[in-house]
Amino acid sequence: MLFHFFKKPQINYYCGKQRLLSEIKQTKASLDLAYSNFENMTDPELIDCSIYELKAAQKRYEYLLSCAKEYDMECLYDQIIS
Repeated sequence: MLFHFFKKPQINYYCGKQRLLSEIKQTKASLDLAYSNFENMTDPELIDCSIYELKAAQKRYEYLLSCAKEYDMECLYDQIIS
């Protein structure tokens, strides 16, 4: 009964390939910004914060890429990476 909480989210959360591609591009930009913030931090407390932001962006990016793989979007690989 409680096992439905552990199911993988359905890919239909994203309305289509274009929206997924848009989400991937936005997340890639967030990831790049998080890397930049991490590299420029000097305060130890802000370094911890930037690490959390970086990890969150990495996980979201990995998830979205796995969704793209399930959608068989390898043909859009150049658009995703650029």
